[in-house]
Amino acid sequence: MLTKESKIRVLENFYALDYIFFGKPLKKVDSCCPLIKEDYLSIKGALLSVFIEMVKMTDYIPKSISERMTSQLLLKRARGYAKNAREAASVVVKTERARADIKNELKAIIKESEGTSIDIPTLIENTIREKAFRLAVDNVLIANMLNEAKDVNALNEWSGKIVEDSYKILRDNLCETANLILDNDE
Repeated sequence: MLTKESKIRVLENFYALDYIFFGKPLKKVDSCCPLIKEDYLSIKGALLSVFIEMVKMTDYIPKSISERMTSQLLLKRARGYAKNAREAASVVVKTERARADIKNELKAIIKESEGTSIDIPTLIENTIREKAFRLAVDNVLIANMLNEAKDVNALNEWSGKIVEDSYKILRDNLCETANLILDNDE
């Protein structure tokens, strides 16, 4: 059973994901393709379901909230979490290790796409953006949870590894879908 604070944190994260990707709520994002937005929402819901499983497994209990939670406060906190996560991701993406990871991803994509025409500058931009998105999502969802969880080692067990793998797949799909929305928005 989730505590009231855990439920609030999940809701804050729901909104924070939109702020990470778009800098605003999804409903304010213009996109030519409503089906992509539907996919985004479905994947986001699935990702948060997996996140809730992680919360339960690790016995995550966030710090208690003393103030009365309003929708404005919830959105303000979500924007703050997203802003901090984007800044942290920006710092990490500029490290040598992240650059090496991005180069390896690009090499794999180019090798996989051999024989087809690829727009290299767009590919590079999208790969860097997705890497930053993945880092920011991990920061918002996982970092705080791990800092305040009672049983972090639960994720090292067999069922924890399955949940973690599911999380990574859904996170990557969410980042790709957000990237599609951004590409169609431009």
